[in-house]
Amino acid sequence: MIFIKSPEEIDKIKRACEIVAQVFLDIEKYIKPGITTAEIDEIGEKLIISYGGRPAFKGYRGYQYATCISVNSEVVHGIPSPKKVLAEGDIVGLDMGAINQGYYSDMARTYPVGKVSKQAKLLLKCGREALTIAIGKVRPGVRLGDVSSSIERHAKAHGYSVVKDLFGHGIGQNMHEDPLIPNYGVAGEGVELRPGMTLAIEPMLNVGGSAIITLSDGWTVVTKDRSLSAHFEDTVLVTDNGVEILTCQKKT
Repeated sequence: MIFIKSPEEIDKIKRACEIVAQVFLDIEKYIKPGITTAEIDEIGEKLIISYGGRPAFKGYRGYQYATCISVNSEVVHGIPSPKKVLAEGDIVGLDMGAINQGYYSDMARTYPVGKVSKQAKLLLKCGREALTIAIGKVRPGVRLGDVSSSIERHAKAHGYSVVKDLFGHGIGQNMHEDPLIPNYGVAGEGVELRPGMTLAIEPMLNVGGSAIITLSDGWTVVTKDRSLSAHFEDTVLVTDNGVEILTCQKKT
């Protein structure tokens, strides 16, 4: 089922997205060597609440934190911990969402921690570009395969693989709604995009192979070969004429 939103729903989702986008702007300055992922999670939760939202992840399927924080070979769903201290040269993926009046937002960025390797810099650059390219494909009448295939094509052109067992998704009154949005696909195939759809598009790129495994904590997903991974995500709206990035960061 495709969830088409009314103007009232769109307004509520937009506010949820504005909240989480502002939190990401505020939290960037804390991403530095020596901070623990538990401290970042605490900051993120307080910021979401300060802007009038509720953490979307906390309580979801029993998850106990406001954020997912994934370091180096961790792809997604890393659990914040006071024992996990960010070090110079790490890359850290921060994923979080907010709820506003029953509507959800979802956003992710991967950051360098201090000075990182050339390999890490290039991976992050490609991940950001893949998200931008995929969003640029979104408009009414386009097939979802056009969006998904553009992610894999850009990743492969730069020597990276995409995670194939995790997906972007529709979003609205639930964190995860149809349609699923793979990071690979066939152009011209899949669901036809229509105005009013809200989508969370999230490229996940690996330096090594695409295979992933889930650790014994039941949450943390890592690359099977333990290669570096980067995750970027925005919530977007299909408009009458194209696309609007709802989680757009507006620096003041």
